[in-house]
Amino acid sequence: MSRQSAPVLAAVASVTLVVLTGCSRNAPSAVPSPTAVPAQWPMYNGTYQADRWSALDSINTGNAKTLKVACMISLGETGAFQAGPVIAGGTIYVTSAHNTYAIDDTTCKLKWKSTYVPTGPEPFNTNRGVALDNGTLFRGTQDDHILAIDAATGAVKWNVKIADSNASMFLSAAPIVWNGKVFIGLAGADWGIRGRMMAFDETDGHQLWSFDLIPEGSEAGAQTWGKASTASTGGGSTWTSYSLDPATGELFVPVGNPAPDFSGDYRPGANLYTDSLVVLDANTGALKWYYQTVPHDVHDYDVGAPPALITTKGGRDLVVFGGKNGYLYALDRTTHALVYKVPVTTIRNANAAPTVAGVTVCPGWVGGVEWNGPAYDRPDNELVVGAVDWCSTYQLAEARFVAGKFFLGGAAIPGPWQNAHGWITAVDADTGKVDWKYKTKGPAVAAVAPTQGGVAFTGDLAGNFYAFDSKAGTPLYTYDTGGGVAGGIVAYQESGKEYVVTTSGNVSRSIWPGAAGSMKVYVFSL
Repeated sequence: MSRQSAPVLAAVASVTLVVLTGCSRNAPSAVPSPTAVPAQWPMYNGTYQADRWSALDSINTGNAKTLKVACMISLGETGAFQAGPVIAGGTIYVTSAHNTYAIDDTTCKLKWKSTYVPTGPEPFNTNRGVALDNGTLFRGTQDDHILAIDAATGAVKWNVKIADSNASMFLSAAPIVWNGKVFIGLAGADWGIRGRMMAFDETDGHQLWSFDLIPEGSEAGAQTWGKASTASTGGGSTWTSYSLDPATGELFVPVGNPAPDFSGDYRPGANLYTDSLVVLDANTGALKWYYQTVPHDVHDYDVGAPPALITTKGGRDLVVFGGKNGYLYALDRTTHALVYKVPVTTIRNANAAPTVAGVTVCPGWVGGVEWNGPAYDRPDNELVVGAVDWCSTYQLAEARFVAGKFFLGGAAIPGPWQNAHGWITAVDADTGKVDWKYKTKGPAVAAVAPTQGGVAFTGDLAGNFYAFDSKAGTPLYTYDTGGGVAGGIVAYQESGKEYVVTTSGNVSRSIWPGAAGSMKVYVFSL
């Protein structure tokens, strides 16, 4: 699963603001649409193509060592903090499980906070962010509502329930919006849901189409469930967000693990479309093509993060993505053929199925490429990706589906946290050759943000915020934020000045003691 145990979300406390530098000004009243502000960050991964690259170059290899904290805001919450900030109209938008925050992007002053009060059970506690279009923010909730929120005021414009959280379905992904449609899918594979991807009208939230990520009956791929009855609890979550090619109308959906997670005998077959990149027609929801990384997965090896759609210096149109199995994949977007597959963390004993006595496999169920995928450093033609190096011991047990309970068919016990760390890896986008690797103190699950200035920003669960020389792979600047860095990291420009924002304080990985602290948002500048 592309997340971890669900700690209790603390009650919202007061918001603390620390301003170290920066100037106050009035933000524009109108929030631009996702295609209008290239110097800012108007969607989860910056653009529909999700390569996370920024053309900004004021912060560069020559001056990154002089970065300072411009401002910081403490949100007064503890819990999972894996959100990807969206920046537009002078405002940082960031989410927790129940709250949506609007924060001034140079002073960190809180503009407004919108609090959602759940009306049903909440199986999980993670929200990864918002989509923005036409002055409206869109987000999901843990009890399966989609909210449309006025970006200027925080007022809820509409609220639509799309699924039943009593059946352990929930919405953790950051949606994207295109052509009047809000795209989001269900999470909850580890409870035995049957996943699906959906599109909703952005004006009122009514459903436009739905695609079953676990096929049944006459649906294509249903034959890959050797025991047909197991498909109804077959898993197939979408955990994080999505990518889209506006030119072709292709929607790229990363799909997670099958259920039960570890008991393969329960569900014979390849188990489509789990552990797959599924490509849909964004207008109709029809399947266009797919690529499965791990048929019949028994290690919880999700494809959990949105892929990057890139054109390399060699002229190849690729879709590149990572998996929890520890590999970076590149597929030709025309032929759909595999171009390369590169290991980006320790891989050992990966074909060993769980046993009653237990078998140790690397990466483990909290390893590999998690909920943030590769970024594309365009000037250097490099893919830069973070990964977790952490093995697990997999133990097999009876698989029995009980509604509302984990449906695992065993257990995966992570190794000692002292053995867990991360890797930042840079790979030549045309050849797959590894150019450099950097070992981080804590697991690397945060997003990577490369810029024209030759700097790539990222973080780790030990609380470190990094600025790397993206060509050499050496850290130019490191700052201890005091809490696990697990969400989006974004470079943007305001009033002609470049800033970088990161979240801090994720405690969803509570089994790793370095991931501590309360939720904070830091803004850095020169």
